[in-house]
Amino acid sequence: MKIKNTELKIIQGDITELVCDAIVNAANNELWMGGGVAGIIKKRGGEEIETEAVKKGPIKVGDSVATKAGQLQAQYVIHAATMGLDFKTDEHKIRGACASALRVAEELRIFSIAFPALGCGVGRFPLEAAAKIMTQEVLKYIRRAEDAGDPPKARRPHLREIIFCLYEKAAFQIFEKQVTGYVRHLLEDFFLGPYVTVDAIIEMKEGVIVIERSNPPFGWALPGGFVDYGESLEEAITREVKEETNLALVNLRQFRTYSQPHRDPRFHTIGTVYIAQGQGTPQAGDDAKGLKLVDYEDLLKYDYAFDHKKILDDYLQARPP
Repeated sequence: MKIKNTELKIIQGDITELVCDAIVNAANNELWMGGGVAGIIKKRGGEEIETEAVKKGPIKVGDSVATKAGQLQAQYVIHAATMGLDFKTDEHKIRGACASALRVAEELRIFSIAFPALGCGVGRFPLEAAAKIMTQEVLKYIRRAEDAGDPPKARRPHLREIIFCLYEKAAFQIFEKQVTGYVRHLLEDFFLGPYVTVDAIIEMKEGVIVIERSNPPFGWALPGGFVDYGESLEEAITREVKEETNLALVNLRQFRTYSQPHRDPRFHTIGTVYIAQGQGTPQAGDDAKGLKLVDYEDLLKYDYAFDHKKILDDYLQARPP
């Protein structure tokens, strides 16, 4: 699929056999190339790839470095650290590794790069979530690079082909479905951005309702979401809360608007937060993995997605004693 001037492809195949400028190795931060894709790259490309990589390590988890590609058909291997030697990964590490690999590719001034499913081998990260995270980072790269092209002397993107290469058929099918559907959804519905969002602080007698997100970014969050075309903010928050918590809202009032460009790791969002009381029996909907009523005194003890911990801190400070 073509996104601005960059072609995004999802293919089934062996990444070590691709003819492209660079392939990405889902590495550990020490850059030792043991099993999985790293081991295959070393076996087919030669020990010199690991030797050069180790000399450049260790690096921080989420960072990337480039080496020559030895006997492979690619020119470079970009080693993106998705984990440490504990072999544990998460969405933040994968997001950082994908973004840094794209930055390294741009520094190399190359035109094509191929990624495996980052974190989904030894790290056992869910393929569906990895597909969305990697797509989000690719779209951010394309948009940021294109925007930086004006004025003419500013930095311009060099990558013209980005490939997601999956070896197994099942993994390929998951990526193809997730990436294609996600890109189509964003391009058709949200691509103009910044995106308008709404969130609700739902006051119950015993505390505030929070949900556990089922999609990346993971974590606890205030109920809310994107404003659909043709909706008012009030209509959007009423709909989102009903979908996610099964609650109706009463005494709805605006609290504050948050617009810091990096508050959401996926996109630039401008979010308006509402305060309301909830009516009905709280129940997690399709968009929520879980739901919890948290006592006011315990609200800041949880790990929240986005900037929702700051929002709740602001709310508690403004709340009458």
